[in-house]
Amino acid sequence: MSSHDEDKVSGRLNGEQMEPAKADGLPERLLYMILIAIMISVAQTVLGVMTIVQFVIMLVNNKQPNERLAEFGTDLGIWIAKAARYQTAASNVKPWPWTELD
Repeated sequence: MSSHDEDKVSGRLNGEQMEPAKADGLPERLLYMILIAIMISVAQTVLGVMTIVQFVIMLVNNKQPNERLAEFGTDLGIWIAKAARYQTAASNVKPWPWTELD
């Protein structure tokens, strides 16, 4: 990954985010945390399948990865990171679908 790509990913992870005007109450936050935990589980399954598919593509394609699949993997990783920040109360910003998927 080039330094420009690393800067872009870092900006998406750590860049300015719209903090909600009012923090969620604890029961509401618990509900969101449960929903996001389920979504993270699905995301891990998708990541596992993508890993296998990308490896097969690289076997067939002379070690060349599928760029669109690699980019989707980056987007998925950023989403998981944002979800983890909400889950651990490092941020009050909920991940997609409650906010933009920048």
